[in-house]
Amino acid sequence: MQCKYHPERKAEFFCASCNAPLCKECAEEVKPGSYLCFQCAMIQSVSEIGTSIKEKREQEEKKKKKRWGPFQYFVIVSSVLILVMWGYIIFGGQELPATIATVDYGKQGRVLLFMVDGAVKRYAHYERNKYPEKLTDLIPKYVSLEGEQILHLKQLLYQLDPKVGYRLSLASPQPGEMNVILTSKGVEYTAPSEEGAK
Repeated sequence: MQCKYHPERKAEFFCASCNAPLCKECAEEVKPGSYLCFQCAMIQSVSEIGTSIKEKREQEEKKKKKRWGPFQYFVIVSSVLILVMWGYIIFGGQELPATIATVDYGKQGRVLLFMVDGAVKRYAHYERNKYPEKLTDLIPKYVSLEGEQILHLKQLLYQLDPKVGYRLSLASPQPGEMNVILTSKGVEYTAPSEEGAK
């Protein structure tokens, strides 16, 4: 048999890829006992380079995906800070000082007056624009008074009024102070009381 590329020479090997007969000069040994012709060897080397380039690109893409950029770090750090802030707000805040937490309604009647007025308005909102018959109807859902604090409601005068809805005022205002009357329409004032409670 003659060499495919040199017809004057005798073929000693066969190409492992295309089975062409090859002489000693045309045969390239790629593995021990495995020979390729020049064209098949070129094609194989080019394809190996192409696959190695693809593999390198795939590895680089995987590395890029694994790397964290500044944005990912920013998101993680800001999320942790937000969680810590909310944890502190919900669980770790300081308690109110004792002077703010407990109000003596016996001495601060106007504080009680405005607190109960807000409760009456909430009652009207949730009870379809009806006002309570008496102030004790507000307890415990709209006003959180307990035990002896309920007796402080006696400091207030409460009347239902067909024109303005209701009238709420202090039962005995301080001498020399104007009496504040709260209604569903707003605030009314009366002249200072001369006698007042002592």
